Amino acid sequence: MTHTTGFTLGVVGAGQFSGQFSKLFNAHPGVSAVYVTDVLAERADALVESQGLAGTFASFEDMLASSVDAVAIFTQRWTHGPLVVQALRAGKHVYSAVPMAISLGEIAAIIEAVRETGLTYMMGETSYYNPATVYARQRRAEGAFGRIFYAEGDYVHDMDLGFYDAYQYSGGPDWKQTASYPPMLYPTHSVGGVIGAIGSHAVSVSCIGVRDDRGDGVFDREVSMFDNDFSNASALFELAGGGSMRINEFRRVGYPSHLRESRFRYFGTEGSFEQLVGSAVWQDKEGFTDVSELVETAATLDADDPSLANVAPALRDAFVSGLAPVHDAGRLPRELRGMPNGHEGSHHFLVDDFVRAVTEGGLPPVNAWEAARYTLPGIIAHQSALAGGERLPIPDFGDAPGDVPAHVGAPSSAIPGEPRG
Repeated sequence: MTHTTGFTLGVVGAGQFSGQFSKLFNAHPGVSAVYVTDVLAERADALVESQGLAGTFASFEDMLASSVDAVAIFTQRWTHGPLVVQALRAGKHVYSAVPMAISLGEIAAIIEAVRETGLTYMMGETSYYNPATVYARQRRAEGAFGRIFYAEGDYVHDMDLGFYDAYQYSGGPDWKQTASYPPMLYPTHSVGGVIGAIGSHAVSVSCIGVRDDRGDGVFDREVSMFDNDFSNASALFELAGGGSMRINEFRRVGYPSHLRESRFRYFGTEGSFEQLVGSAVWQDKEGFTDVSELVETAATLDADDPSLANVAPALRDAFVSGLAPVHDAGRLPRELRGMPNGHEGSHHFLVDDFVRAVTEGGLPPVNAWEAARYTLPGIIAHQSALAGGERLPIPDFGDAPGDVPAHVGAPSSAIPGEPRG
């Protein structure tokens, strides 16, 4: 599909996740054409063929040298930081899968590049749009919580439920080296659902890591490219202005993560909200109200759909879940309505917010400064766990400034130079 107006987008990485988004970007009226590149050229070719996209590029560098207006990065989770900076410095708007980066220096470089170029950067954090987060954000705006003094965010995804398959698909023969990725370096699904609802940011942390004992070569320091043997980690964060946040990142856990990966709890002086696998409850000093129906999502695609053939069955629920009643479906373009969604209805909003930011100017909700507040706490938490739980300060880059320059000039409508296919 090619639209006569809108900006051109290059998708970087053609793995299990990116195809769900290339389809939505291609349908969005604000995007004129979608191109793909992958280090495995056959995967890029297959994605273009199956979705009728505009073409491929032989490399990331070729894509950056072309006239595409923006890139969407869906590469391995530890690679995002340098690729984002490279793209921004090449004059491209950037949508990046989570996490933002894996070090303080990488985060600082992204924020500096965004500030200097005035280009759009958005981290695609699903939990900002999680129905529980949306509900809590609304109740906070109403003042129903009073003062929120404590909150919890958990990303509980057992390795046995799809992650072995996912790492083998992306990592090849040496997949165990990367399957040991430290849990707290992937913190945005848990932290994002807390900070995305209550605001504020973390200022210090003490974290305990649980060393793995499965003995299968995953989370083995002798094998791990990250020198990591933590499979589970729990962190207690101090929040700015008082209060605390507890975050769990679990990869060995008896929990149905195929039904819900992220769960949240928020406690205020006047009210509280708690979410479990099959229920959600609002509570105050008078009693409680079951609000499960407000945050429950429905499937938008059959789990056996051919487009999910490369996705492990235990992961497919996350790739098909649609909107909940609490979502504002009316703000979405009609072209996206009825299309496959995912991760509790977040995919449509992620795509639309990025496109709006690029075409209309202004900052997306999960901009570079907000993304730093979702990502950096986990990076410092992992350092704390390595230091036996030592309480460590967490740097902060501040609020997103109001004086970030808007990108000068409308996106190019020209067909990018020298694509293949």
